[in-house]
Amino acid sequence: MTAAPLVVTLVLDDATQQRFDAERARLFPAGRTAVGAHVTLFHAVPGELEEQVRADLAEHAVDAFDVGVDAVMSLGRGAAYRLAAPELDRVHRALQQLWWAHLTRQDRQPLRAHVTVQNKVSAEQARETVAALRASFVPFTAIAHGLALWRYDGGPWTALARFPC
Repeated sequence: MTAAPLVVTLVLDDATQQRFDAERARLFPAGRTAVGAHVTLFHAVPGELEEQVRADLAEHAVDAFDVGVDAVMSLGRGAAYRLAAPELDRVHRALQQLWWAHLTRQDRQPLRAHVTVQNKVSAEQARETVAALRASFVPFTAIAHGLALWRYDGGPWTALARFPC
């Protein structure tokens, strides 16, 4: 039997996390918010690698660092906030190199860090949301506090571990 895939996310400061969770709860279609707002670094690392993934995440959890929340992005049928942080890109590349042979095509792509606050809506509704978010958006700085490891259970995720900065 194959182990469930692993998901790796970035842990943000509480105030930023609460803001994104509230927007996601307000903007996502009913019944589609099984997982709170998150910054996915890896979507499907093979579950059989869990021991190695834990060790690698512990080794690559660095000191807390600033993450720029610098724009509202259209996802076609949703909306997200774009994130920018050289340290995040560095950590992602290092982990990507360690797990390269086991990664899906999606997880082999360069990181386009973002937080999705709306998805799976009509293109028209998404355009309206993006316009409304852009109209009031002011760039700000969040703080990354670590990395989190989750198991994908076919909908909700199960938290496995946090690797604080």
